[in-house]
Amino acid sequence: MMDRPALPPPTWRWCRFDELSVVELDAIYRARQQVFTIEQQCVYLDADGHDAHSHHLAAWAGDDRTLPLAYARVVHPGRKYAEPSIGRVITTEAARGTGLGRELVQRATSLCVQTFPACSIRISAQTRLERFYA
Repeated sequence: MMDRPALPPPTWRWCRFDELSVVELDAIYRARQQVFTIEQQCVYLDADGHDAHSHHLAAWAGDDRTLPLAYARVVHPGRKYAEPSIGRVITTEAARGTGLGRELVQRATSLCVQTFPACSIRISAQTRLERFYA
């Protein structure tokens, strides 16, 4: 078994949709399609109209904005549900098994609490992942 090349420390970015660069947005959409459509073979509309009303959290490989290592979207309260919701959670292949997915969920939850104080949080996920998010 070959060892994976070491990843640079991730650079985290939490921002609104209109603060994403075109390059970042393209990379996020490609990563979401790779994970949800190709790897997991989920059939649904990923670009569902909620991205513009969301905060986006991505872990990038250092300064490289061509592929996020991990990503989550937080839809603002009142858009999809009454409370803010964390969804579109992915860890790309290069970062799997590194603990970055757990860190992503912890950061997303913490940032959600800071950004939307006094709101409960809904997590949208596939049923098979309920234990992970618990």
